[in-house]
Amino acid sequence: MSHSFDVIIVGAGPTGVVLAALLGQAGVRTLVSDRADGIYPLPRAAHIDHETVRVFQQAGVADAVMGASRPVAQYDFLTADRQVLMRFLTRGSPSGWPAANMIHQPTVEAAVRDRLRTLDSVDLRSSWELLDYATGEAGVVARFQTPDGERSVRGRYLVGADGASSRVRQLSGTDVEDLEFDEPWLVIDTLVLDPARLPDINLQICDPDRPTTCVVMGSGRHRWEFMLRPDERPEQVLDDAFIATLLKPWNVEGAVRLERKAVYRFHALIARQWRFGPVFLAGDAAHQMPPFAGQGMCAGVRDAANLAWKLAAVLTEEADDDLLDSYQVERQPHVRSIIELALMMGRTVCILDAAAAAQRDVALLAQRAAAPPDAVGEGLAFPPLGGPAFLCGTPAAGEVFIQPWSSGRRWDDQAGDGPWLITTEAVDSAPGLCVFHLADPAVGEFAAAFRTWLERRGAASVLVRPDRYVFGAGHADELIPAWEKALRSTQGQRVGSPDS
Repeated sequence: MSHSFDVIIVGAGPTGVVLAALLGQAGVRTLVSDRADGIYPLPRAAHIDHETVRVFQQAGVADAVMGASRPVAQYDFLTADRQVLMRFLTRGSPSGWPAANMIHQPTVEAAVRDRLRTLDSVDLRSSWELLDYATGEAGVVARFQTPDGERSVRGRYLVGADGASSRVRQLSGTDVEDLEFDEPWLVIDTLVLDPARLPDINLQICDPDRPTTCVVMGSGRHRWEFMLRPDERPEQVLDDAFIATLLKPWNVEGAVRLERKAVYRFHALIARQWRFGPVFLAGDAAHQMPPFAGQGMCAGVRDAANLAWKLAAVLTEEADDDLLDSYQVERQPHVRSIIELALMMGRTVCILDAAAAAQRDVALLAQRAAAPPDAVGEGLAFPPLGGPAFLCGTPAAGEVFIQPWSSGRRWDDQAGDGPWLITTEAVDSAPGLCVFHLADPAVGEFAAAFRTWLERRGAASVLVRPDRYVFGAGHADELIPAWEKALRSTQGQRVGSPDS
């Protein structure tokens, strides 16, 4: 039996279900499949940033996600004797959401799956395992093993969001770039019985005897991660008595109850190619990173947001297929910058040699002593996106656009999915764009924030893509044709392709 969809998504983890929700809202006929029979019930990812929450907002689930999350405003790297080596402080963010939020991943996934059930154009299938796929001029035919036997499904496009051991990536034959980080850690998740006895900030203990992570989580949980020493084996550190010894210095006996224990190897990997004709990789299938920057899930959700609007635009013939070449061009450098930050953090933490750790401590403590007082920021800063789907060289191109809030109302909810042209100029028409003049009643109390944003950049107008990134800023008569050209003649070059 063969069924037809616009997009087939393999993998119903966070990346896959968010992509399905965004596509479903755009009316794209979407199949999202997973080889498991339901949501993995235990925590994995622990953190999402404000930009990720904004994507959840676009998918209609931000309030449900944040209701089970816990914002955290401080992240400290400490010496073995608890002196501060590095401190990250956050308060606000461009999106209006808290910059750093600790989550319970199964709760997040459940919220998105609940949303999928309200979308008629999305079909979620569990216990469907991808066997193989074949591509042709019409798209893709994917073959699955299902509870009812083998099924073949046709689609215009297929997205492999099927995790670190991605079957789609294996079938594609692409190489993976190893960024040379491979460290074994014991991860312990606990249910909190007495929160007053636990830290309320996130900590990295840079102790050469035992590098340790201690972080808040959502839904009444707390996590510890302990680096394995070279002479230790997984079966040894997973013993409950050994775990009790590790937790004893934290004085949390009776304050927590063990929920999960597992040994992971923290990797840093990037697939060299993310597009193969009508087939794409996203999330952990395309990249993996150590958890020290808390960006693993965030990166996958960003992939979904970037790919969703482009697929929808191509499928509705608002854009040419070449626009999809900009996906890897934009996302891969961004992911690499995040991985480099996570590697810097990880290499700061994962020093087992006492002499080397002492040198590190002296250097970082001296830097802190010479630096100004700790500054409060808006979360981790990453470089802007670039490529042919931006009007590069104009103010703020490739940056996340602001989302003002007023009286509990959020701009994105009022404005819709976009793209938007926000302007102080007279604009006669702009096909395919939602035009908002600052004098329009529809803009209302949000106008002041937009006016300030434009004035600071010396621009009269800003064009914002559906993924909330700034396409470009300047004058409307330049932005509108440039946007139309980007959709129709992107001429992107596929990173890792034979011609690149």
